[in-house]
Amino acid sequence: MVTHVRAEEQGDERGALLAFIEEQRGGIRRSLLGLTEEQAASRPSASELSLSGLLKHVAEVEQGWIARAKGEPPAVARDESNWHECFVLADGETVASQLAYWEKVAAETEAFLRSVPSLDDTFALPPDPWFPPEGRVSMRWLALHLIRETARHAGHADIIRESLDGKTAFELVAQEQGSSWG
Repeated sequence: MVTHVRAEEQGDERGALLAFIEEQRGGIRRSLLGLTEEQAASRPSASELSLSGLLKHVAEVEQGWIARAKGEPPAVARDESNWHECFVLADGETVASQLAYWEKVAAETEAFLRSVPSLDDTFALPPDPWFPPEGRVSMRWLALHLIRETARHAGHADIIRESLDGKTAFELVAQEQGSSWG
């Protein structure tokens, strides 16, 4: 899993943006290493957030933004009545199934951002009350928004994981790689 983003090739802004998104995805993935479904669904703090819920949320949000940029509706329509459902695994959903779904979404994100003619191209924001009426954003804004969204929740995931069993990101990476941090 990416823990450091290498400098982009000269002129590869898309590659740099995509690498930072992937780096933050790795933070959330690492937080789930070695946990049972029950541990991943637990809420060890005053927050309602769980690791499996964060995983579902970031995958769903990323898919939704890419769909909007393509001019399509998100795979799951969310509003005030069902927003809370994007933070809880439903019947039949597992950490493994959500990780697989997110991997598919990530591939679609990369393919889409690499295919748009320009990062300056824009798309309309949805008509939600928290967006300006008739607002538009660029593909660059979209990539930066995905970095921000994923990084914010990767930070939440770090705290939740450490609250569960005291493990930190560096310990989890070392555990995954079969080494220890000196």
